[in-house]
Formats: sequence, C-alpha cells, structure tokens
Amino acid sequence: MTEESSAASYLSVAMTTTGMTNMTTGENRPMVTSSSPRGIEFYFQIAALVIRVLGTAANALVLYALVASKQHKMHVLLVHQNALDLFASFFMTVTYTTKLCNVHLSGSVGYWLCMLILSECLSWWGTFASAINLDTITIEHSLVSVKRR
Repeated sequence: MTEESSAASYLSVAMTTTGMTNMTTGENRPMVTSSSPRGIEFYFQIAALVIRVLGTAANALVLYALVASKQHKMHVLLVHQNALDLFASFFMTVTYTTKLCNVHLSGSVGYWLCMLILSECLSWWGTFASAINLDTITIEHSLVSVKRR
C-alpha cells in the first residue's frame, strides 16, 4: 500500500469517527457516527406526518360534505364516526409534529401539554371512541337488517 493511499484511507476514517472515552475501562476508542445529522427514521416520520395531514384533511372534507348536503341528519352515526376520526387524526398530527420539532416544555403548562399531547392521550381517546362508534354502527346495522326480514 502506498503512503498516499494510506493517508487518504486514514483521513476518510478520521472524518467519520470521533474519539470517545469508555467510562468503565478508560479506553479511548473511535465511535462511528452517521454521516447525516438525521437518519432514515426522520424521513419515515416525515412521511407518516404527511399521511396524517392528508387523513385530517380528508376527514374534514367528508364531514363538510355531509353537513353541506344536509345528509348529517339522516346518517348521525356516520357523522359521529367521521368527527371522531377527524379528532383522532388531528391530534395524531399535532402529537407527531410536536415530537418531530423537539419542543421543550417546562412549567405547569408544559406538564399538562406533555400529559395531553406528547403522551398521545388525546389521539388514543379519539381512536378508542372511533372503535366504539364502529361497534355501535355494526350493531345498529345488524338490528335494522334483522328487523327487515
């Protein structure tokens, strides 16, 4: 191996590693770090956030269409289902945007925002309520079809 290629090889390794001291043994070993500041997980989170925003917009559009066409009085459970899905998807969007932006919360307001937003509590409440409403729609549909026979 020539001296020039050896130096180039050493420089490429030096550029992608940082010296870290092991606390237990005291040894100084290089630790390989990612060449990009954000890994692939960041891009997956962005893609998931885009899907959540589109879901929120779609639920809002369907809810608006039901109300504008005056169909909301005939299909009450479907309107409730759409409203619950809108609630859940909106708070999922808020939660993951807050997590993605690394918002620092402090004080009593930060405590409550953490308890409601970052814990995903509100989005789970919407998801569970949506599941219960789907059960209600299924039971109502079954009772109506049995009644027609």
